[in-house]
Amino acid sequence: MLTLVAGYLLFLQFGSKEKGNTKTTKAVVAADGSAFRIAYFEMDSVEKHFNMVKDVKAEINKKDEEYSTSLTQLDYTYQKKVQDYQQKSNTMTQADYENAQADLKQLGDRLKTQRQDLDNKYQEYVTRLNLGLKKEIEDFIAEYNKTKNYSYIVVYEPGLFYYRDTAYNITQDVIQGLNEMYKNKKK
Repeated sequence: MLTLVAGYLLFLQFGSKEKGNTKTTKAVVAADGSAFRIAYFEMDSVEKHFNMVKDVKAEINKKDEEYSTSLTQLDYTYQKKVQDYQQKSNTMTQADYENAQADLKQLGDRLKTQRQDLDNKYQEYVTRLNLGLKKEIEDFIAEYNKTKNYSYIVVYEPGLFYYRDTAYNITQDVIQGLNEMYKNKKK
């Protein structure tokens, strides 16, 4: 009896798959009855071709050079002080030596604090620029979608999605629109 039931269930399972081999496309419908559409754009292409990204990267590179120069100056200040004390080491008393050690420790602590402050300011600057860039893209996408009526517009990044249908790729529209919007804002 169990064999007959198992055979019948297998027949239903495989029999229905054979009938379902014809490809049918069903449109997904949102709760309000409208079509549910998803589009995507490729972020790496936007990064390559959106002029604001190029400007932001140039600003970050400039700030990075300033940051590196400041760090180099801090290191130089400390090394210079160490060299000054090393040159005086032959004529220093025990008290002078202890004062020099305390002075170097205090200078090291002060420079460490300045380095941390520079690090924080640099990271805040980069974060602020990147968030501003993200906001520009989000604002453009919201405006763009007013006439396109997509349910979702997602960013394609390699490794995140395994398949995408290029029919729903709006990357060129996004790049063109973002550059036009950025050009108008720069005026």
